[in-house]
Amino acid sequence: MHHPPPLPPPGVPGSRLRQALADRPITVVGAPFPLAAREIERQGFAACYLSGAALSAGLLGVPDIGLISLEQLCEQTSRLAASVETPVVVDADTGFGGPDAVAEAVARLEAAGAAAIQIEDQVDAKRCGHLTGKQVIAMDEMVEKIAAACRGRRSPETVIIARTDVRSIATLEDCLDRLTAYRAAGADWLFPEALTSRDEFLRVGQWLTDSECIGLANMTEFGRGPLLTVEELGAAGFAAVLYPVTLLRLAMKAIEVGLELLADEGSQQNLLDLMQTREELYDLLDYDPAHPEAWRQRLGIAPEEC
Repeated sequence: MHHPPPLPPPGVPGSRLRQALADRPITVVGAPFPLAAREIERQGFAACYLSGAALSAGLLGVPDIGLISLEQLCEQTSRLAASVETPVVVDADTGFGGPDAVAEAVARLEAAGAAAIQIEDQVDAKRCGHLTGKQVIAMDEMVEKIAAACRGRRSPETVIIARTDVRSIATLEDCLDRLTAYRAAGADWLFPEALTSRDEFLRVGQWLTDSECIGLANMTEFGRGPLLTVEELGAAGFAAVLYPVTLLRLAMKAIEVGLELLADEGSQQNLLDLMQTREELYDLLDYDPAHPEAWRQRLGIAPEEC
């Protein structure tokens, strides 16, 4: 049965994530909410991902343009980390400012239970990594941010991920130059965003192998690049494969179709076979309706507070 763990000490989630790489390539799946994180854990995936795009759309109903606050990100990180033992990888966008702000963000997200924290090299007025019109900061500025991120963590086991968005506005060689600099600055994992072809994934994967670096491949749907399999990307040299918004896209399409059918037929009867049953939900929650006090005890709620 599934039991919600308390937040582990700093460094423990990062240790779990690093240990998971023994069976690389690992699959990292975006969890739009804690219940989805529970299912990701149940299915045996190595890590959950808190996507900035999914959080922006799902929490506020706004686009991925840097509108989520650090406070909101920390709150959602804490919810996900407290719901599963699976490590949570957190998308911190541009780090909420300069080096000092990045260090603070890393410290707070680590305290909230993050196993890994991802920082990207876009300007603060960021946008989705697979759209045109992006702008990136100077390489030296990002190097300072990465060094600050490493200083900000309490435990060296917490993973710092450096993402570069430069491929959308420059050459693949420029992308590799940035990856080299970011690794030298202390980044544990490297994330080349928006590669455009199978050949580019193969070339970067070979560079990762030759450089003995840990690389993350983004397999987001409807983006700039091809959708390759975990096996293909692992063979190419990537250690981790990311599906940041897959579950949110699936859920929202199901909601759209369900609402259309409900409007047309005036009943959900023909949708029942597509639904999670009450029993399945309770099982995922590890909830026995005959003993609701068990959950209150786990959460430390005194009987007189209920």
